[in-house]
Amino acid sequence: MHPTVPVRHSLTRRQLRTAVLFLAPAVAAIVLLRLVPFLGAAWSTLFERAGVGLLAEERFAGFDNYVTLFGDPLFLNTLVRTIVFNLVINPVQIALAMAIAVLMTRRIPGRGIWRTAVFIPCTIPLVGSSIAWGVALRGDGPVNGILSALGIGPQPFLTSPTQALPSIILVASWVGIGYWMLFLIGGLNDINNEVYEAASIDGASGWRTFWSITLPLMKRPLLFVLVADTVANFVLFVPPQLLTNGGPEESTTLLMFDAYRRTYTYSQPNLGATSTLVLTLIMLLIVAIQFRLLRERD
Repeated sequence: MHPTVPVRHSLTRRQLRTAVLFLAPAVAAIVLLRLVPFLGAAWSTLFERAGVGLLAEERFAGFDNYVTLFGDPLFLNTLVRTIVFNLVINPVQIALAMAIAVLMTRRIPGRGIWRTAVFIPCTIPLVGSSIAWGVALRGDGPVNGILSALGIGPQPFLTSPTQALPSIILVASWVGIGYWMLFLIGGLNDINNEVYEAASIDGASGWRTFWSITLPLMKRPLLFVLVADTVANFVLFVPPQLLTNGGPEESTTLLMFDAYRRTYTYSQPNLGATSTLVLTLIMLLIVAIQFRLLRERD
């Protein structure tokens, strides 16, 4: 029996070396492209520029950047707006993606064609989608043309402080729903049909089956989609930048766009880094709460 022990240890070390070899490129990419820039941004928040411009001399400022940001009413409004934006768009996208996923797992005519149609927006770059929606939602665009034909007056979708942010939600959801639908379809297909057959024999209705069987068994896919959707919407940048440039009246200025504007428009990279760090911490806090609420229980 003793001669087999070194063989087992050698196999274990060989497997460990193989795992390290395959994981090293991914770990290096994460460290170089994610961790190092994040730490650099966090360090940058402790400094301020002695003059105007990106090349001005830096000096240590402690937490002055945080005091400046949280003393700025525009930043506080942006912070609240970003949180409210995510509290609205995340449930809307996931609920619609879940409803469509359930529908697409049923035996309906042309199911493959419908799946493709829902997923097509995901294949278009977000820049292209934003430009297309910008044309569609302008005053003389096709959407207002349809509304006028229905007897509804033209709407200032992207120029109204009350309609601009819902329009951004529409554009982001048009792309996101089909993407998250695919993950949820995968989760639904993993559920054993015998569970549904047993529920049918017991006389459970469709809604009862959905709430008591489908949702509990979809907890892990839903958690993944919820976390990924939260991260994606917290860092949403292209639609506000292309369609409204943060306006009108700052109504579509979200934290990611605020950090970009402070860094490159106002030449305040330290304040921009501080805004980015605040965004990251809030995002991590919300993700932690989501993990806490949806964690698996024995």
